[in-house]
Amino acid sequence: MPFDDPLQACIPAIRDGQMAAVYYGQRLCGDIYDFVRVNPHRVVFGFFDVAGTLEKNRPIALPLQKRFRTEACELLVADDSNELEGLVQLWIALNAAIMRAAAGVHACPAFLGCYDEELHTLAYVNSGHTPGLVKDAENIRELNATALPLGLFSHSVPDSSLIALGPRQTMLLVSKGIVEAKHRSDEYGLDRVKQYLQEVAFDSAHETCVGLLARVRQFMGTAPTHNDVTALSLVRSR
Repeated sequence: MPFDDPLQACIPAIRDGQMAAVYYGQRLCGDIYDFVRVNPHRVVFGFFDVAGTLEKNRPIALPLQKRFRTEACELLVADDSNELEGLVQLWIALNAAIMRAAAGVHACPAFLGCYDEELHTLAYVNSGHTPGLVKDAENIRELNATALPLGLFSHSVPDSSLIALGPRQTMLLVSKGIVEAKHRSDEYGLDRVKQYLQEVAFDSAHETCVGLLARVRQFMGTAPTHNDVTALSLVRSR
């Protein structure tokens, strides 16, 4: 039985900033990103790394994305809904959706975020994903794991966290394919991603993503084909 690929993500415009996400070339494995505007001042996004090749994860990817879009709207549409609690409930729903689609265990590291344009806050659950990076004027902060990857345990409960994004601050998420990109035996690594983020000062989230993918290709000396190479960024304006 053939399965469809995930639907194309529509990246919303936001006030006082930009959001963007970019693949290098075509998807090879399980990286999926998606965005949902749930109300006039709140955007929910997800960055997923479904284990396995495209053929292996197709039966999981589209049900996961559909559940993400439905549950995000239901849980976080109300102005008085608690973003931290909403993301925990979203994680639980997505965890169940993956295990149901896989008829068992299927690992999916993920980063779930809810950005409030009025308060300039980012609530998030890092579900065993590569750490998110937030750059301010002086340093880079890591948004480390607050939960196990999706799809592993039916009764696991995640933690959520909240940060504020000031003017000109940048949040950057990268796929495992970026961190594990190699030149001979040398991995690109998270430290090189941090160095890149320290050096650049783009006002454009898209430029932030594209610039990093170009750095990775330059480091490897060839087009990446080892894995999905994907970046997602949120940039507050000046």
